[in-house]
Amino acid sequence: MRVAVLTSGGDAPGMNAAVRAVARAAFFRDWEVFGVRDGYRGLLEGRIYPIDRRGLGGILHRGGTILGTERSVEFATPEGQRQAAGRLEEVGIDALVVIGGNGSLTGALRLVELGVSVVGVPASIDNDVCGTEAAIGVDTALNTALQAIDRLKDTASSHHRAHVVEVMGRDCGYLALMSAIAGGAEAAIVPEFEPRPEALLLHIKKAYDQGKSHFIVVVAEGAPLSAEEIHEYINGTEGTYDARLTVVGHIQRGGIPTAYDRILASRLGTAAAQALADGDSGTMVAVRGDAIERVPLQEVVGGERELDPELYKMAEVLAELPE
Repeated sequence: MRVAVLTSGGDAPGMNAAVRAVARAAFFRDWEVFGVRDGYRGLLEGRIYPIDRRGLGGILHRGGTILGTERSVEFATPEGQRQAAGRLEEVGIDALVVIGGNGSLTGALRLVELGVSVVGVPASIDNDVCGTEAAIGVDTALNTALQAIDRLKDTASSHHRAHVVEVMGRDCGYLALMSAIAGGAEAAIVPEFEPRPEALLLHIKKAYDQGKSHFIVVVAEGAPLSAEEIHEYINGTEGTYDARLTVVGHIQRGGIPTAYDRILASRLGTAAAQALADGDSGTMVAVRGDAIERVPLQEVVGGERELDPELYKMAEVLAELPE
């Protein structure tokens, strides 16, 4: 069998570990392995090259993706998808492993509908892929956000300030909520739950009046009440903290993947090769409890991964101030 591997969409720490796992599991079965450079755009342009064992050396701990990733407007069209399928056929590729988030997996499903054998691997720091409890890159991004919050808390306490911290996540508040809980933040603002500006300002004022040395608000970038607005609200309120705004930004995408992400990527990549060996196309390998399972791509694409309301309630309880 001739198997190609493609990484697409936003890069996520651990993608390289997943590429390595797919390739090594393929070599174990005496398959030929090919890499697709720069995502679906590279596929359209026929940038498909063979990978040997030497090409996998030293990539396990590297962030980003050695294959590269670029978005392609052309691939989003039916004509572009047919062209991509044709490129795979020209090279004699029997199956494709797509490593990426929602948009990448949507592209994988379109190729399946054209008769291409495809298995998806979820990789997205936002943790917004439906059907899996965890995606590659989430743990590393979460720890990066947490480091920022811990350091900001130090300086906030020194200066008796409020800090508003924006983290990534698009329309998913997972990173914001989990980093707020882990970092002991006083508030989390996420897209999934309606913000209450008046209640937030009262909470901040109460903390200030009680002599609390700092106040940390973690905001998801896609929240209906933006980090900049919260920053302005606080600074526009008399008798409370002086506020500072920090956008953690794209450093959450980079860096050395954590042990968890390396192991998760290795498990998912190996499982993707096993799915191909079983002839199970059109699926995504996913984390369900302690097990790796297969989920039809049709159930993944267009679905929404809900944020647990109990975790949001817990965050509010843990941040509650004494009377």
